[in-house]
Amino acid sequence: MGETMGNGLKFDAQGLLPAVVQDWLDGTVLMVGYMNEEALAKTRTTKSVHFWSRSRQTLWEKGETSGHKLHVKELFVDCDRDTILVKAQPVGPTCHTGARACFFSKVDGPGEAEREKTDEAWGGILEAVLRTIHRRRAQPQAGSYTAKLFEGGHDKILKKVAEEAGEVLLASKGGKKDEIVYEVADLLFHTLMVLGYHDVPLRDVYEELGKRFGKAGLRTDKGEVNRRTP
Repeated sequence: MGETMGNGLKFDAQGLLPAVVQDWLDGTVLMVGYMNEEALAKTRTTKSVHFWSRSRQTLWEKGETSGHKLHVKELFVDCDRDTILVKAQPVGPTCHTGARACFFSKVDGPGEAEREKTDEAWGGILEAVLRTIHRRRAQPQAGSYTAKLFEGGHDKILKKVAEEAGEVLLASKGGKKDEIVYEVADLLFHTLMVLGYHDVPLRDVYEELGKRFGKAGLRTDKGEVNRRTP
């Protein structure tokens, strides 16, 4: 049976809670560790992720030797109050192997993990679509709409972005939710085509949005303040 501390969290018999660390920008699960009450308190006060090492029986700060720290953005607890979710901003790779995240081996078949590293567990559907776009560009397939757009070149891709932006405007004017969803999905896809054409990682866009998040205004190149940012 676990033990409920004064903060209402349910630590296990060893006084530990599993802690899932998630990239605050794109939701990638970076790693999983364990926290005792002291590690959780340190994480909260220093805004840097701390864990309890079960093997060494000691408190440690992520990145204390490598410099690859995890800066805390937000902390959450699950419905049973026995698992912590840490939304963090990573400095450098999180995994000791040098990978961005610890989850890079895909389980395929009867519980066997593939040996080759993959980034398929990282990010969400937008990242998955952009990975497909990159594959279609590197290895065109007959009948592929994405490959056909690349064959048409830069101007054709930009023309589709402009067309889909117009469709979003019309759908919004019409006020029908299903049409808005459909047209925005089209616009997002063709915008990802632009990123794929220029080999711009989606993460770069997330980081730019992260810089703007929580600010009252954003200075443009002309020195003006745009008050429409989140």
